[in-house]
Amino acid sequence: MTDPQPCRVIGVLDDGAASLSLTALALLRRADWVIGGARTLALLEDDIAPHAQRRDLTGQLSAVPGWIAAAREAGQTSVVLATGDPLCHGIASYLASRLCIEAVEVLPNLSTVQLACARLGLAWQDARIVSVHSKDAGEWRVGAEPGHGLYALAQSLRQHDRLLVLTSPDNTPGRIARLIVAEGLGDDFQMAVAERLCTPDERVVAELSPHDAAQQTFAGPNVVVLVRSQVRPQPVRMGLADSAYHQRQPKGLGDGGLITKQEVRAVSLARMQLRADSRVWDIGAGSGSVGLEAARLCPQGHVWAIEKNEADFAIAGQNARAFGVSNHTLVHGKAPEGLDAWPDPDAVFIGGSGGELQELIALCLRRLRTGGWLVMNFVTLENLASATQALQAQGAVWDVLQLQAARSKPILHMHRMAAENPVWIVCAQRGEGSAMPAASAVQTAQGEAA
Repeated sequence: MTDPQPCRVIGVLDDGAASLSLTALALLRRADWVIGGARTLALLEDDIAPHAQRRDLTGQLSAVPGWIAAAREAGQTSVVLATGDPLCHGIASYLASRLCIEAVEVLPNLSTVQLACARLGLAWQDARIVSVHSKDAGEWRVGAEPGHGLYALAQSLRQHDRLLVLTSPDNTPGRIARLIVAEGLGDDFQMAVAERLCTPDERVVAELSPHDAAQQTFAGPNVVVLVRSQVRPQPVRMGLADSAYHQRQPKGLGDGGLITKQEVRAVSLARMQLRADSRVWDIGAGSGSVGLEAARLCPQGHVWAIEKNEADFAIAGQNARAFGVSNHTLVHGKAPEGLDAWPDPDAVFIGGSGGELQELIALCLRRLRTGGWLVMNFVTLENLASATQALQAQGAVWDVLQLQAARSKPILHMHRMAAENPVWIVCAQRGEGSAMPAASAVQTAQGEAA
């Protein structure tokens, strides 16, 4: 049913009234309430009725639905002024979700990223639009967690060839350029910055190197266009050869380093039942191989890894940089310290326990999200026994797989099979007797039946 008096959300550009259709302009001039940012209200001051109530939404977004409801209750008309297309990272979807879709009528304008592409003559139908118009979280740090305001952009750089970025006063083109350089992609992209579109001061700076843009300032408001200048790599996601990783080589270990071997790694990752958006804990990261392959398997998720050994921590960091992932946080520390700050995981891998195995198992089972898996690797009978006893005490559902691979090696003009050390892979979920939601219990029962 059509609402007789919806709130009109009108897209506006920086040339003010000249950017509005006759219909939008008429609705604005008749409105009893006009809501918008300070700059937009000032831009259209001459077209707002003298009697109209003006509301500046800057820093008061949560109050806007209430203002609209008050106007509707009083039988008055209301208009919300938004930038560009209100349904492209704009306010319209926010209002529709808090009122009802019938209570909002959107009169869109051209998006500023669309205008930027028009100025550059750049087709944009396959581009990824990213907004960094969020709370200021400071400069980008390699390994930053999902709460950082530039996190979505860092992930998108790895997955798309063209990006259109809606900037903010804090997340400027210079800061974006510094992120690109920090992620090792400074030579992979060309930048363009479109400043103050639809104003007499409009300027579009094209073919910028991120290295150069990182040191420059640009007039606001602006948008950024990023185009890949190098072919985007398509790396192997899992099962890399052990030699692809830096690894510590203690004396007496033979020709192998401290790493979860390829065969064990592949089975462990399979048992973790990862999804594209999984949150993963990697405890006792070692060389980082399991967590890094998990990060590639979960491009919309994130991996939190912790390693207590200083040499291994350095090596894991070296591997993380070589892998070129932006959804992996590596911490130097001894679990369980610091785990309370991590979000509940969908999967946990324990490659080393630092003597805290039983406590870690209890904690991980308690924190696992519905249907989540705890996967552990052991090479000693003592740790295997400790783990199974802890799982039994927690009422977990678990199983053990012994994996012993043998690899061919040359001998004269022939080949022989050389056995690797056996590894026990222990996989567990919360049992029905623990504090597990019903949905997870059903999934566990299905897993047992399989």
